Amino acid sequence: MSRILVIGCGGVASVAIQKCCQNEAVFTEMCIASRTKAKCDALKEKLEGKTAVKITTAQVDADHPEEVAALIREYEPKAVLNLALPYQDLAIMEACLECGVHYIDSANYEPEDTDDPKWREIYEKRCREKGFSAYFDYSWQWEYNEKFREKNLTALLGSGFDPGVTSVFTAYAMKHYFDEIHTIDILDCNGGDHGYPFATNFNPEINLREVSANGSYWEDGHWVETEPMEIKRTYNFPQVGQKEMYLLHHEEIESLAEHVPGVKRIRFFMTFGESYLTHMKCLENVGMLSTSPVAYEGKEIVPIQFLKALLPDPATLGPRTKGKTNIGCIYTGVKDGQERTIYIYNVCDHEACYREVGSQAISYTTGVPAMIGTALVALGIWNKRGTVNLEELDPDPFMDMLNQYGLPWVVEENPDTVG
Repeated sequence: MSRILVIGCGGVASVAIQKCCQNEAVFTEMCIASRTKAKCDALKEKLEGKTAVKITTAQVDADHPEEVAALIREYEPKAVLNLALPYQDLAIMEACLECGVHYIDSANYEPEDTDDPKWREIYEKRCREKGFSAYFDYSWQWEYNEKFREKNLTALLGSGFDPGVTSVFTAYAMKHYFDEIHTIDILDCNGGDHGYPFATNFNPEINLREVSANGSYWEDGHWVETEPMEIKRTYNFPQVGQKEMYLLHHEEIESLAEHVPGVKRIRFFMTFGESYLTHMKCLENVGMLSTSPVAYEGKEIVPIQFLKALLPDPATLGPRTKGKTNIGCIYTGVKDGQERTIYIYNVCDHEACYREVGSQAISYTTGVPAMIGTALVALGIWNKRGTVNLEELDPDPFMDMLNQYGLPWVVEENPDTVG
């Protein structure tokens, strides 16, 4: 029986909160906090009378650890589920440390201002040492490991789908299917159609920065970096069909390379349609994806933040989106001296998600795992202390809850591989 604080009230948070309300045996009280309290109040009103969970709301600016800490001290939750922006991860972690509560998030830290000299110095040193240039990586959060351990606290990093479920799939494969895993291909396919000429399925600022950056993958103990969208493959996804997908850098590659013994190669692929890529390239060419402020009529604006204001809010895509997602991992390796290949994946239906919680499948597939990770930490089933990635933990209870709460999974033997 736990009281939790959820920070954020966007599309993913809405799903996670509703799923917490379905899990009344674990979550008895919940505070929903956001910079815009009206959004929290609207969700509370929607849920009243449909759940036994006692819901309160609050206003908080998660850029400021002192504000988050003040709210934590006032509400006294057992854990904080951070579903705000990745820019705010470190501030919320600082507040959790100060107040002695567990921390859970769904995406790793990245800076809002990539021109900040202090951040830039550390970033450029990391680029030289590690060999990849993505703006997001786990080093900033892993730095808090000893601090969380000393306070007997868990900071669960990346309890979404990818990262998150893909990490649990990997732990499950290691535990039940392989003695050695040699290669991991993470495949993220969205076969949905929202009907807009151009929109992003999650926060536009984060999505467009991620997709337009250099790709990279892990091979033979080091990073190999590629040009944006340089590597393309075609794959026939179960229940979705044949789609073109592109190699991207993604945060779980970094943690899996750290935690899967002897793995030889890890890659991440995501599907995109030609229309999406054409729009994105055009916006990039005219400077609209820039994170550097520009002067306009006496004010400074950040182009990508202005673009975010123009694009459809991902939280509004639910009623328009049809089709399915397929997200999973293909593993090759050895079991009992024999070579083996398996594919663990989930298929999620956009329209079914909307009927259940008023969301499209992208928010659903992130919000459900966020609830599950929070529940396992709150129950003490996952009790490793420090900063913890999901592949470091026992996968079985998480896999059971995926089936229970709307993300059933399949294990396919001898699938087609990516090549």
